[in-house]
Amino acid sequence: MKVLIDTCVIIDALQSRKPFSENAEKIILAAANNHIEGFITAKAVTDIYYLTHRLTLSDVETCRIITTLMELVGIIDTTDMDCRRAVSSVLKDYEDAVMVESAKRSGMDAIVTRSEKDYATSPVAVYLPDDLLALLSSEGE
Repeated sequence: MKVLIDTCVIIDALQSRKPFSENAEKIILAAANNHIEGFITAKAVTDIYYLTHRLTLSDVETCRIITTLMELVGIIDTTDMDCRRAVSSVLKDYEDAVMVESAKRSGMDAIVTRSEKDYATSPVAVYLPDDLLALLSSEGE
């Protein structure tokens, strides 16, 4: 299963944000252990770098974290057409619409996010972290 992981899920894991961090860490482990093909967007990398650097205050440490993350998940690009299509999307949040367009074009099976309601009209399946983990668990049985 190819899963686009929303920035909030990655940040939950990296910053140990309770009560979300446990499931976020399990999602990243699922990608690391090849239970899913995990991906983030190229834009997410810059956002994650920025948010992580605000905590580490170290370019070296932040780059180490980003490098490790990029070893665990793939990165999909966002194209001109993704941005153009998102403008006409029924999704209210433009950033979420760009993510959906990127996910569609890249053949993602799902998006995992804590903002499930923001993706209510997404043509790509959307899961909360605990719902995706339950699905993965049921498939593994």
